[in-house]
Amino acid sequence: MTETQANFPDLKDRTVLITGGGSGIGAALVEGFVQQGAKVAFIDIAEEPSKALAARLSAQSAHPVAFYHADLRDVGTVKSTVAAVESDLGAIRVLVNNAAWDDRHEIDTTTEEYWDNNQAINLKQVFFVSQAAAPGMRAAGGGAIINFSSIVFKMNPPHLSAYATAKAGVIGLTKSLAGRFGPENIRVNAVLPGMVVTERQMERWLTEESIAKTIERQCLKHVLKAADLVGPTLFLASNSAGSITAQSIIVDGGIF
Repeated sequence: MTETQANFPDLKDRTVLITGGGSGIGAALVEGFVQQGAKVAFIDIAEEPSKALAARLSAQSAHPVAFYHADLRDVGTVKSTVAAVESDLGAIRVLVNNAAWDDRHEIDTTTEEYWDNNQAINLKQVFFVSQAAAPGMRAAGGGAIINFSSIVFKMNPPHLSAYATAKAGVIGLTKSLAGRFGPENIRVNAVLPGMVVTERQMERWLTEESIAKTIERQCLKHVLKAADLVGPTLFLASNSAGSITAQSIIVDGGIF
């Protein structure tokens, strides 16, 4: 396991649910919470890598890591999967809405079906997973929701209009949920990653040239990895951030 930067004792034995936890940033988050001794569950649509991750981490963790296969575009599936997590592991005290799809597309050829599918993956499910988890958090006395947005909507991206729209929407949703759930001791914050180099990004979009150009814009002249998102997320999930809600943390090496 990769060493985390800090230990948050209040996360030990706490039930944590992470969406999109099978690879990339999500997998790093799963491992980070496992290191804290939390009871970690994650949802992903990619079955084989997720099963392998859960098996690998369970061999070294205080609690078995639970993988749930689900398509978050379906609200009924969202509700039943969250209920299954609560039945198996207890009330969810930390929810990390990380699942997303950063597909490139041309505005001129984007169809209604494509747009709706993109929003269902990148925005709609964030609301409905949060809605499903909130009653258990409320009954347990509170919790933390961390929503993953992105700096991309600030960068005028020509081929990411649907994704950028959704990620901007995540900020608005975060603030609205924070206002609604704050009186019930549920904190809601957002994390905005910059260019994080993962295996998927290298396979699909990134090149050495594009990585170098982004690093030129960063104050910190190093490549951002998935592990760089773990520390900020653990902090926001922990009691150390007990008075922080409705906020956004940018983790981009200093572009913004």
